[in-house]
Amino acid sequence: MKSELEHRSDQILPFKKFLLRVLKYFLFSIVLIAFSLGIGTVGYHHYANISWVDAFYNASLILTGMGPVDPMPTDNAKLFASFYALFSGIAFLSTVAVIFAPIAHRLLHILHVKEED
Repeated sequence: MKSELEHRSDQILPFKKFLLRVLKYFLFSIVLIAFSLGIGTVGYHHYANISWVDAFYNASLILTGMGPVDPMPTDNAKLFASFYALFSGIAFLSTVAVIFAPIAHRLLHILHVKEED
């Protein structure tokens, strides 16, 4: 299986193509964030019986690591909030990694090419 990223023996990707790659990874990250927010919003609305706006607010704050706003009234709501918080930590870190992956790859590629010259 061929990787999308260039091998260390390949030339550095032209800057315009690099920007397109960064945009592609950024858009994928937006999809991950939207999916994660959707899970949280629906879950908080369903389990905690709060409005859609409050559910979105809680999901947004949990996803970014700020913490919950509304108290969870039932055990099911508390369990959902707990699992969503664990999921959110992984999702947020994964999203950051996806955003920075092409930048880190280019930097390492440049450093490796300079080392060979």
